[in-house]
Amino acid sequence: MNEKELASHIDNTLLKPEIPKKEMEKFLKVSKKYGFASVCVQPSYVKLAASILKGSSVKVCTVIGFPLGVNISAVKAYEAEQAMKDGAAELDMVINVGALKSKDYMTVEKDIQGVVKVAKKKKGTIVKVILETGHLTPLEISKACKICEKVGADFVKTSTGMGPRGASIEDVMLMKKSCTLKVKAAGGIRDLNTTLTVINAGADRIGTSGGAAIVEELKKV
Repeated sequence: MNEKELASHIDNTLLKPEIPKKEMEKFLKVSKKYGFASVCVQPSYVKLAASILKGSSVKVCTVIGFPLGVNISAVKAYEAEQAMKDGAAELDMVINVGALKSKDYMTVEKDIQGVVKVAKKKKGTIVKVILETGHLTPLEISKACKICEKVGADFVKTSTGMGPRGASIEDVMLMKKSCTLKVKAAGGIRDLNTTLTVINAGADRIGTSGGAAIVEELKKV
């Protein structure tokens, strides 16, 4: 795998709430230079990201219902709609974990469906559903994947990076086995070895705040 191929697997991520505008601008310009699949930023920075990345292959990704997923479905759908207006092409939404653990599958389904319906208004918009696997049993992970597939999501994603733990190889393999959707691994992926291991386990995308460092590590190798 060369640097360009590696970068195409990475959603370079900066979701810390305390990031000032100048630091975000620097992050976006660096991300543009490396040609990552996307940059993942908080909703308030979507317009800025869309402006700086205009004309590049790097997509703007943002988070919906982040980081807990407990917003009501109508709020998630509105947030998705506004993010798309601001320039987001990819939406990483957090599942309603409590509803899933309660076996209230209808609520989980409608919650995701609301965001998917909004996304489908603009061709090419991608929905990734964050399961927060650290809270879930293997059976719950598998069930969540099947629901995401049923309602038309594009990816299932392991973690927010702010939950009880990040991605694991076991999670990625189980998610890949449970549905035909693409898999995004996020949380705790900070070096080249971990990145390649997770990709080899079946992850199509990697969410990391260390995208540039990982690509630079490959260059040295």
